[in-house]
Amino acid sequence: MKLSSSHDRGLTSTVVSAVALLLLLVGCANEVTVASDPQPLVDQPPGFPAQIFPPDNQPTEARVALGKRLFYDIRMSANRDVSCATCHDQARAFTDGLPLSKGTASRIGARNAPSLANVGYLPVLMREGGVPTLEMQILAPIQEHAEFDMEAPLLAQRLAQDSTLQTMSRTAYGRDLDIWVITRSIASFERTLVSGRSRVDAGDLSESERRGQKIFSSAGCVSCHGGPLYTDNRFTCNGLLETYSDRGRARLTNDPADVAVFRVPSLRNVALTAPYLHNGSVETLREVIERYNQGGFPHPNKNATLGPLGLSALDCADLEAFLRALTDDRFTTNPRFRP
Repeated sequence: MKLSSSHDRGLTSTVVSAVALLLLLVGCANEVTVASDPQPLVDQPPGFPAQIFPPDNQPTEARVALGKRLFYDIRMSANRDVSCATCHDQARAFTDGLPLSKGTASRIGARNAPSLANVGYLPVLMREGGVPTLEMQILAPIQEHAEFDMEAPLLAQRLAQDSTLQTMSRTAYGRDLDIWVITRSIASFERTLVSGRSRVDAGDLSESERRGQKIFSSAGCVSCHGGPLYTDNRFTCNGLLETYSDRGRARLTNDPADVAVFRVPSLRNVALTAPYLHNGSVETLREVIERYNQGGFPHPNKNATLGPLGLSALDCADLEAFLRALTDDRFTTNPRFRP
């Protein structure tokens, strides 16, 4: 039966109105459910300088997302059994809690895993300072026998078979996945690992922690561990070991004056990064404090400013309390850093 023209026009008008209402409701629903992330891609806590990014690797959401995916990918290692996150666990301020880290096939490395907190601020990388950029540093664990034990071209070939990674690579860098993309995307993710919002930063300290803060300054700790990063990023021998099997910075320079000389580590989140020193030989934070208090051990390259501190047991307890207050819970629980 054919509808009359007036009926047809009325039906059409009703349908158009219904569709318009549906589109309006959908639009309103989208406006309600879509929320923007108020956090910046790379945090800059109060008192921190801005990070300096390489011109060819400015962080973007797409680059950071790809880098995070690779950071947690066990296919990065020869036996598909460890990833970057194996040695750099967020809950431990991106360390692993082991004296010496384990790589693929459970091979034991030569050094304790350092924290990745604020790694984007380091002027040079590795404990002896032998690598100038974060992008270049990422090649070290990839090719190191006791870590990932992969040749860079073979790693790129392996990961390039993953269509999701290929799509992410083209979105992030406008090119197929290769080792250039792998190193730069992981570096982009690691530059977002900024920690600077502890209770110390907020000024929310107990009486013991406040006393410890004063001791930290008066005992001279700030001479090496000052500034917002709690490190001066210099290299020194602290004399906390009787003997040094690791030559330290001398591995790079071959200078006898650099034997047992290492980068001054940041003290941010130090309560979470045990065991301590380059070889993980000191188990507790209190033991580190006590060794400094006693003046450490003699060494021809030992920093001349380091000697006995003369702190009481209560002073040491207060100093430890202050250092523990440098823990940044927001950093260690931030869902942005999880896989």
